[in-house]
Amino acid sequence: MSWGDIPSWANNTALALMQTLSYVDPVTYEHCCRVAALSRKLAQSAGLNEYEQTVAEFSGLFHDLGKIGISNEIIAKPGKLDPKEIDIMRNHPIISESILKPLAEKDSFFRQLLAPVRGHHERVDGEGYPDRLVSDKINLLSRMILIVDTYDAMSQTRSYRKGLPNEVVYAELKRCSGTQFDSQLVKTFLDSHKFFGQNKDNNETSIVEYLKRAA
Repeated sequence: MSWGDIPSWANNTALALMQTLSYVDPVTYEHCCRVAALSRKLAQSAGLNEYEQTVAEFSGLFHDLGKIGISNEIIAKPGKLDPKEIDIMRNHPIISESILKPLAEKDSFFRQLLAPVRGHHERVDGEGYPDRLVSDKINLLSRMILIVDTYDAMSQTRSYRKGLPNEVVYAELKRCSGTQFDSQLVKTFLDSHKFFGQNKDNNETSIVEYLKRAA
């Protein structure tokens, strides 16, 4: 990625899309906001510039937007999904991408969100979805989002289970490093995560902070 401009309408567009998600699925909305913030922090820790950090944050925000097109019976199911439900659920990155495509046709900033959003469930061993990409064929931000998405999913308490402590989540990230996750990015996350709360986001560039103010 390179330096670029963020369109003046980006924040208001994000607000409209995410408000829609919050009405339909408030749990996923909150998850997306946390993943967005974590994506920005990990991008910063990995040495990406301010513009790239913003692309990471927006990509994290929109990564599960496509769940708006998945039946709530599947989204909110407390137990394991059956094979048919898994196939349906695995369409959500593609739906997320399709929601963003009309915006991407208008502006290069939104075009840069398409690959990270579509690829956030790709695994470095090629066993991910939807395209079974391998290693560095997977967009860098997709690899980041997968790590922080997994961290958030495991650490948050849900109606059917308690959130796991950081030590347990960290151990799982290490265990799956090099197969599910990018090894270097896992190391960066584990080295820096404890410091994430110490650096406040720039209110002028953080979309998550903008959404909080608009709430």
